Amino acid sequence: MHDDSDISVTGAADADARHATKMAKKKAARDKIMATKEGEKGLIIVHTGAGKGKSSSGFGMVLRCIAHEMPCAVVQYIKGAWDTGERRLIEGNFADLCQFHAMGEGFTWETQDRARDIAMAQKGWEKAKELIRDPAIRLVLLDEINIALRYDYLDVAEVVAFLRTEKPPQTHVVLTGRNAKEELIELADLVTEMTLVKHPFRSGIKAQPGVEF
Repeated sequence: MHDDSDISVTGAADADARHATKMAKKKAARDKIMATKEGEKGLIIVHTGAGKGKSSSGFGMVLRCIAHEMPCAVVQYIKGAWDTGERRLIEGNFADLCQFHAMGEGFTWETQDRARDIAMAQKGWEKAKELIRDPAIRLVLLDEINIALRYDYLDVAEVVAFLRTEKPPQTHVVLTGRNAKEELIELADLVTEMTLVKHPFRSGIKAQPGVEF
């Protein structure tokens, strides 16, 4: 007569062995793939889409750079008038490693002044070019630049040409905002589209500190 506990232990041991074999094969395959990868380069990274998390992901990369003591910079194109947590944290604690330039004055429907929006976007782009050209700065986040490009406050052809020809080889540039232009997507090394599945705003819940800003 078999002891049920013995059967259970044997079954668990078999499952563990199968799992170990499966993971060993997966690791061998992964190691083989990784062996073909060599070298590093500065990436052009686009975070776009209707879902939340584009700027948050960009700022997560900024914080990684800060943790690695890599100089970085932020240019905000739209949310410059907002008192965001990211801005407080960076300017209050990491100003020696990360420059923060808040250039925008709000979304276009808030300012209702197209000429001023264009002027501020152009000013932000000039600052961005200055930062990107500096080889000591390892990552530059252009937060919500895709909105400025969408409304033609900036010329996407100029932005693409600059990134293609003047960005230092080891500099990462992150561009966020929904409705990224096709020319920018084509140029980029990494593109992530945030998909909206559910958002509290649709249930009548307003933007909240710590979540949206």
